[in-house]
Amino acid sequence: MILTGGLKSLLPHVLRRIIRCNRLSISSTSGMAEGYKQANVVILHKCLADDFEKFCHANDGPLPLLYRSKPGEWACPSLSSDSDIRTDCLQYRIYKHGAYTGSLKSLKEYSEQLKDMVTFYLGCSFSFEKAVKNVGIPVRNVEQKCNVSMYKTTVPCYSVSPFHCNLVVTMRPVPASRLEAAVLATSGLKEAHGAPIHVGDPGLLGIQDLSKPDYGDPVHLHAGDIPVYWACGVTGVEAVINCRAPLAFTHSPGCMFITDLKNDKVTVRSSREVPQVHCISQDPLCYSIVSAEAAQKIRTLEALIGIDPGDRGIIHLHRQDELLKACLSISHARSVLITTGFPTHFAYEPPEENDGPPGALAIAAILQALEKEVAIVTDQRAMNLNKKIIEEAVQLGILERPVPLLTYQRESADSALMFLCENRNPRRPRFDHLIAIERAGMAADGNYYNARKVNIKHLIDPIDELFLAAQTIPGVTTTGVGDGGNELGMGKVKDAVKKHIKNGDVIACDIEADFTIVAGVSNWGGYAIACALYILSTCEIHDRYLRKAVGFPQLSKKMVWLSALPSVTKEEKLLKTLLRHGVRSGKTASLEMEVDGLPFYNTHSLMIEKLL
Repeated sequence: MILTGGLKSLLPHVLRRIIRCNRLSISSTSGMAEGYKQANVVILHKCLADDFEKFCHANDGPLPLLYRSKPGEWACPSLSSDSDIRTDCLQYRIYKHGAYTGSLKSLKEYSEQLKDMVTFYLGCSFSFEKAVKNVGIPVRNVEQKCNVSMYKTTVPCYSVSPFHCNLVVTMRPVPASRLEAAVLATSGLKEAHGAPIHVGDPGLLGIQDLSKPDYGDPVHLHAGDIPVYWACGVTGVEAVINCRAPLAFTHSPGCMFITDLKNDKVTVRSSREVPQVHCISQDPLCYSIVSAEAAQKIRTLEALIGIDPGDRGIIHLHRQDELLKACLSISHARSVLITTGFPTHFAYEPPEENDGPPGALAIAAILQALEKEVAIVTDQRAMNLNKKIIEEAVQLGILERPVPLLTYQRESADSALMFLCENRNPRRPRFDHLIAIERAGMAADGNYYNARKVNIKHLIDPIDELFLAAQTIPGVTTTGVGDGGNELGMGKVKDAVKKHIKNGDVIACDIEADFTIVAGVSNWGGYAIACALYILSTCEIHDRYLRKAVGFPQLSKKMVWLSALPSVTKEEKLLKTLLRHGVRSGKTASLEMEVDGLPFYNTHSLMIEKLL
């Protein structure tokens, strides 16, 4: 028997010959023939071949097709010069009517049946191990002399009858400081599954216990390692099981076919093709991936809205990349709750100002276009006003359909939990993300203040409690948008508010959001969120990550998303609607075409044009 030492440097044709002679005492080809492509194998009756090929193309993350044989073809000339699929995998599995019936070292005894069967060679993540090592990232399963860990997920693949299954992934521990290097090293290797499809908590993929893989061996994480998941070709095995073919063969997971093809060399790429990695949640731990180009566009939006037209000192509140991280988090969300409303004009009816509602509706409009659930929570006393505004926003074409309008009152100690979660169960949140935009925020003394230090608590419902409760619910993140430091969510920058904003020592909001977006006018923050979500949705790298590399890109919906963005015409009509309902400018209480004392024309209209 030949042991494992030196196998990584042997040429593929030599390894295949050794495997063919059954002379290896190993259980996995991980780490062997470094730099050469390895392949998953699925062998099906020819009557199923066309549908399985369509299934591969529809799920090309887990199933990148390297070669499809002719019926009865045991060689694969485009992948190897001297091979026989009946003998050249370390081990095979046999399935009858979807049931696993045993493992084999050779398929020669099935040669007659194989004459009517087609072999699919599918890319494998073992192929990228050398590329990962070359950038200084340890391959933990090779270090630990074991197979890679493979897990079934709850992510459904795109079905092509009779093939359907959930995605299978490999997990590789990567040091936190090397996450972006790992993504960059693998993203260009499309035939080896490309970039990861998830980074962080396994529960977000439906994986319950990393110590109990469905295939392969458990791989130990070192201190500081983050679990990183790549789409896996064993997905094809699951599809074979579910199609219940009378007879099918696959490789045994980890026992790959080794080709003569070297890995593709990844050349210098444009910023559209270069991925960046950003942490968007600590509980559960979750990272997102976006192209460098899209990230830079969003940073440009952040800079545009960060100007200080009122010279209030908000530049000192700014934190870089909060817009990017907030919108990455929102893009992962299924259901979003928005709140707005700052009744600064306590002597008028209604007391609301016109900064906030336009930004909130801009966010709601893009969320509707992205097919996410969205609702708005507001003060009980303002329900009728907001209902009228939403109805007219639909008539004006700003919203596709009415947004559900909710209110919140504190009736017991767990009212917030009951509002946010089904049956008060933190594991079943109704919303994944909460957004407050120009919403009055509670100060350290429990009161709510406008910029002039006037306490307006009597006009405010305790919606802050929802943001406090969200901090205790895993998987629920929050964003606050403001322009003065007294808005809900601005507690994250309260020290800077107290130091740099007039009356900040009194008015500073004490309630933190996970992400704090500071804008010269809060509406601008809402417009920027809408534009940033559009940028992310049209980013191919981010789209692939969101759909876990299964199914097809969503870019065909680009025009729908584009039409949902704010425009000068839409916002002009909406501001006129607000003024007609008596909603005034925040700074001046004017019912003219202005917001926060700044004229709509040539100030707000110009900002909208710049953002677009």
